Order: sequence, then structure tokens, then C-alpha cells
Amino acid sequence: MSRFVDTLLDTARARGDRKGITTGEPTAPVRHTWGEIHDRALRMAGALVAGGLDRYGAVAVLATTPVTIAPAVQAVWLAGGSVTMLHQPTARTDLAEWAHDTVRVLSMIDSRLVLLGEPFDQLAPLLDEHGIAYRKLADLDGDPLAEVVTVDEDAPALLQLTSGSTADPKAVRITHGNLYANLTAMAERAALDAETDIMVSWLPLFHDMGMVGFLTIPMTVGLELVKVTPVEFLGGPLLWADLISRHRGTITAAPNFAYALLGRRLSGVDEEDKYDLSSLRIALNGAEPIDEKAVRAFTEQGGRFGLRAECVFPAYGMAEATLAVSFAPLFTGLTLDRIDAEKLEAENRAVPGEGRAFAVLGEPLPGIEARIVGDDGAVLGERSVGEIQLRGEAVTPGYLTVNGPVPTQDADGWLATGDIGYLVDGQIVICGRRKDVIILAGRNIYPTDIERAASTVEGVRAGNAVAVRIDAGSRRERFAVVVESRLAGDENAVKVLRKDVGARVFEAVNARPVAVVVLAPGSLPKTPSGKLRRAAAGALVTDV
Repeated sequence: MSRFVDTLLDTARARGDRKGITTGEPTAPVRHTWGEIHDRALRMAGALVAGGLDRYGAVAVLATTPVTIAPAVQAVWLAGGSVTMLHQPTARTDLAEWAHDTVRVLSMIDSRLVLLGEPFDQLAPLLDEHGIAYRKLADLDGDPLAEVVTVDEDAPALLQLTSGSTADPKAVRITHGNLYANLTAMAERAALDAETDIMVSWLPLFHDMGMVGFLTIPMTVGLELVKVTPVEFLGGPLLWADLISRHRGTITAAPNFAYALLGRRLSGVDEEDKYDLSSLRIALNGAEPIDEKAVRAFTEQGGRFGLRAECVFPAYGMAEATLAVSFAPLFTGLTLDRIDAEKLEAENRAVPGEGRAFAVLGEPLPGIEARIVGDDGAVLGERSVGEIQLRGEAVTPGYLTVNGPVPTQDADGWLATGDIGYLVDGQIVICGRRKDVIILAGRNIYPTDIERAASTVEGVRAGNAVAVRIDAGSRRERFAVVVESRLAGDENAVKVLRKDVGARVFEAVNARPVAVVVLAPGSLPKTPSGKLRRAAAGALVTDV
């Protein structure tokens, strides 16, 4: 039996009645112990095996309710299968296109079964129409599994869909060994305490941070978890602060936009005893390049309610490493490495100075090695900028693609991440993605610099600006900026906005965009986890 499933079982049997998951906040909260979740999982696993699920079988899950998903994914693991959380359709989704993409994903992972839960059980007729086999989670019940189906460490546990376009799906194959290595390393570095820690999260479970960090870890280690959905958070962002206050949450996580959003909402709260955020010891940020302004907005406003700035917990993560690559040292808050912008752009060196600041993301977790390599493959020293490569027990052996399996590691076990960065005192610093770096006259311009500058212009929606490479790799390489604004449609206002964005960007990077495209709110293409898709945004730039 895998070490991961062993730990899951030990927790359920030894401490299953002590800790659990609270869902249904704020209107109808209900708590289930991990022991109750395990009992439900055993019955669901029994039904899966009786229904013909083979050892190593791939099972897809389409559901939103955390209390339904938790026993379902555990049941798949107990039955010897792997889990894939499907990307969820939204109100704007073309269901015919979604069904077509889902069929491609199921074929890619060789899955013959979808577990369907609320609110997506209404899609059953659509699945029938496309010949997709499914079972409704509400009806998945049977005799408890008598004996756990054993698998080895190399068996797939999660087939994590990447955040890219669903038109070209790809899944990261995370083995039982990968999962165990990463969750134990995270538990050690974050000093998780099953007796005192309480996790609070609204992150989606189809994303690796939500699925691994804020469901699998608390369920496996036996931590108390308060879990709501992204829809519930976005419907009232102050719910997040309320849950931390009432449940005395100690650990949470979110991307930049959410911390900035909560900071703005807290600024409008007059009663300083409305919330108590003093219990929070970890506020993890690692889903994208960390935005200093978003962090500051969160800590300054949160400080009025007892939040300690040192609880900010910068991290580097990616699905190819199961979840986490590095964590900053505990209780150090956001540390910025300030460097000379000209030497970064022209010489690929991170020389201390002024002009640019990057978050320091900590040393690699136990069991993970990191190195920086140049374009020629040579290993670089500290403060030399190049591609980050990783090696270790948590690193996936490969992808599943529509064209078959693709290995991720070279002959020596190194994974090329596609992230550009450097090391300082052994800690990782991320500058950006290799494919997104804009090269102008020998300068490496990072799109995040352009996007942050554009986002400071009044009228641009915060976090909704994208820098787009044009004629990438050619001698004519240029860039454009695409922004969202409520001014879209007002010709005169848009003309002024374009001019202001161009000027602000020029001030920031000493280069002017060839075009500034202004779109209505909600128009920029994003991944299912909410990240902006730069390549897809490029299709919105024409006539340049």
C-alpha cells in the first residue's frame, strides 16, 4: 500500500473523530469529522469497485460542494484509482464546446467514468448525449469496501489538469509517491500542528492549491478545515475575514487579486472590532508573481483588525512539483530583493540596486533540489538569471496529452520549469515565464512590469491588464497592452485611457506599446483558475 493511503487511513482511524471539515457557511454551516468522511468514502469505494472500477482506473469528478468532493476523491484512492477534477462550466460557458473539450480530456486520461455532483448533476442529459458514462454522487452508495485496493508508489493519484487552454488539454501525472513526498515536506516546513491549526479556504478544488493544499493535506494530516466555494467568496469577500475571525483560522491562501480585494473591502469597515484576524499565522501567496501592492493593501487594512504582517507567507508552487516548491521562512512576511533593473534586462544579472523588486520565496522544500541554467545549459551561480530546473521526489514523471504521454524529466531527473529566476542565499526568486519575456533591442522586459504599470492608471480594472508579445522571436519583436475598463465603449474616454496607459508603461520600462486595446469588463481570456492568458489575449490585438 502507498505511504499516502497508509497515512490517510491512520488519520481516519486514530484521530478521525477529533478534526473535520465545516461547510455551508455562512447560511447553513455543518461540520463532518474526517472519520465520518472516511466512513462515507468506504461506502462510495465499495460502490465503485462493485460497479467495475479497475485498479489504476482514472475517475473524473465534476462537483462543487466540498463536503461531497472530499469523500468522493478519498473513495477513488481507496479503490485504487486516480482522480481528475474537471474544469467547471460557468454561466458564460458554451455547453456544447465544454462537452466537446470534456470528451477530449476523458479520452486523454483514459477515463470511463465521471462522478457528478451538485450543481452539475443537471448536466446529466448533456453527458448522455455525448456518451459520457457517469454516476451521481448523491446515489453513489454501497457496502463498505472490505479491503483497500493496494497500489504502489508509482501509481497515479492525481491527474491534475493544467491551467492552460482546454482546447489543448494536458494533465500532470502526480503519483502516490509524489503526493506523499510533497505533503509531508509542506507539513514540516509550515510546522503544521494537528492540534491547533485551522485552515480556512475558498479556493476551487479543480486547482492544485485548492485540491492538494486545502483538501488533501487537512484530510490526510487531520487538520480542522473550514471550506467554502469561490462563488461564496466572490459574492461577499468579507466572508473570508468573517470565517477567519469566528473559527480562529490560522492558515489560509489566495492569489494576489484576492488579497487586494479583501484589503479594499476591509478599508470600508468602520467598526475596528468587527473582525479579529490575530489568529492567522500563515497567509500563503504563491499562485503567481507576488504583487507588493496587493500584499500591502491586505496587511495595512488587516492590521486594523489584529493581522500581523509577518503572517504573509510567500511561496513558489507548480502542479509539476505536485504543489509546493519552496516556502519562505515562517513569520518573516514579504521580503523583497531590490535589484538594478538595467543589469537585469541587459545582462541577466540580479545585482542589488534600485529599479526592480522581486519577492524572495524561500529555500526548496525538503526532498526538492533547484538550480538555475543558462541558455547554453550551463549551471549558473547565485544572482545569475536563467531558467529554474527542479529535481526530487515530488516532481512529476510526466504529462498526459492528447498525443500520448510526455516525460517531464531529463536523463538526470531535472524538470525544466519554464520559469525565469535566480537564487539568493539559496532562496528562489522568480522573475517571470520564459515564454512571456519580451525582448527589445537586447533587453529582457518582463510582462509583469508592464501590467503593473498599466494597472495603476485610473480607469483600468485592477489585475486586468495583459502585456502581449508581437512577432515574438523576430527582429521586429514588439508588445501591446490589453486592459479591461468600464470606460470601454466611450470613444473619447478610451482615447484618453490609451494615451495614459502608454505613458505610464513607458515610464516603467522605457519602451512604448505599439497598441493599447481597451475591452469591457469580463472580456480578457483567463484560465479556469482565474489567471490571465497572455497568449490568448494576443489574438485580441489586430492591425499592428
